Amino acid sequence: MPLPFNQLWQRLTQGRRSEQTQVPAQPPKWSAIAIVILSTGLIVTAGVGAVRWLGWLQGAELAAYDQFMRRRPQPPTDERLLVVGIDELDIQTRQEFPLQDETLAALLTTLLENDPLAIGVDIARDVPQGGGRAQLENVIAENDRIITACLMSGADNPGIPPAPGTPPERVAFADLPKDPDGTIRRHILVSSPGESQIPLPSLHQCNQVEADNQLVSLGLSMALVYLQEQGIAPSQAESGDIQLENTLLPRLSASVVGYRQTGATDYQLLLNYRSAEEAVRVVSLTEVLNGQVDASWVEGKLVLIGYISPIANDVFATPFSGAGRDATFMPGVILHAQGASQLIGAALGDRPLMRYPPRGLEVLLIFAAALVGGSLAYANRKLWRFILLQTGAFIGLYVACYIAFTQSLWLPLVPGAIALISTGLGVALLDRASKGGYPQAIYQQVKEQVQGIIKPQIEIDEEKRKRQVEEITESGYFQDLMARAKTIREERKRAVDMPPDASPSDSDEPKQN
Repeated sequence: MPLPFNQLWQRLTQGRRSEQTQVPAQPPKWSAIAIVILSTGLIVTAGVGAVRWLGWLQGAELAAYDQFMRRRPQPPTDERLLVVGIDELDIQTRQEFPLQDETLAALLTTLLENDPLAIGVDIARDVPQGGGRAQLENVIAENDRIITACLMSGADNPGIPPAPGTPPERVAFADLPKDPDGTIRRHILVSSPGESQIPLPSLHQCNQVEADNQLVSLGLSMALVYLQEQGIAPSQAESGDIQLENTLLPRLSASVVGYRQTGATDYQLLLNYRSAEEAVRVVSLTEVLNGQVDASWVEGKLVLIGYISPIANDVFATPFSGAGRDATFMPGVILHAQGASQLIGAALGDRPLMRYPPRGLEVLLIFAAALVGGSLAYANRKLWRFILLQTGAFIGLYVACYIAFTQSLWLPLVPGAIALISTGLGVALLDRASKGGYPQAIYQQVKEQVQGIIKPQIEIDEEKRKRQVEEITESGYFQDLMARAKTIREERKRAVDMPPDASPSDSDEPKQN
């Protein structure tokens, strides 16, 4: 029956008391201690790296990311944006779902009267709804401040075209990338339509698979309009990434921090959420049409229009979402506003983008955590002190990663914690086992077992060789061979001893058999 952990620890700590009484304990050399800690740390770091490469830590690391996102301080509402959210009360009051073309045209006209900087329409208009189709098309076509969204085609969908009357330069896509757990932690800046396996009912800008058909997201489109008013124009850096003044937008690579594979084949960024509920100001459709919205909330601002009612099925899980029945979801139009707010804040220096260390630095940070855990284990031989210090080190690691996250820097918490604790346990067990004489005992036992296997095998092989020699020497073939060899040797000897004038006929020539 295996011993409880505390008894096993006591045995390893005490070691062989009889040997300790006979030979005084010698303090270990620092070089030996460093070798144990470094070697154990390297082994654990390599193991953690292998586990991460297999993707077994992705769920835990993304969960830690979500927890930090929920717990960090939330900045104030970004008043540079306004969302007109069509909620359940609007739908029930007007008895319209989907929103009719005439109502959407009236909403756009009312907003334009208050001189917004740009209006983003995150509502599908591929199919006419009610009356007012021509009116809606005219409003969109005649106002260059209106940007309408589409959905790009993919393997399982033909895409959804933008609203009628929208010129190509004012079309943006509203696609959002989901992680394997269905959560939105990233947003796309630039992408292209994909090849659809479904027959296309019509061709439009958002389902044409062409090399030069690069589309911009709704969030980036809105942000660029605002930054243009601030005198900031996008440019291309040497790396090929987008540059906004002094701010570089580094595209997400295939594998970063907690992601085994991001699947980011297009231009993506981590979405640095502003907050869960008060990221931007939200007003209802009814309030706008009834003139209940302060004109200053619209003038010079970016306005986005979209559904916020769950009935529209345009809601998504985010890091702020809970689990089970308490799960809360964020409307797509709010997500686009979050993306625009992030880009504007980064370009103006208000809030940095979500960052992460390069892969090499990540490995060094994990290895550093392993060294801390190993050093604490070697310096503390009492179990309670070991547990206390390891717990304190874990809390310190958590606090350090959290503080970094408040500065929009995502550090590898979960791999670091695993390396910290695993190396601590490994060094502690190796140290206690070494003091107890267990490595020497194991070596002797293995040596005896190896000798017990090799020695009998050698004896068996020698006996077999002897039997084979005896069988060969006792055979008739071997005896005849020996006789012939003897005759040849004697003939050679007589040839050497024969006088020079002797004739071969005088020699005793052997008879040929």
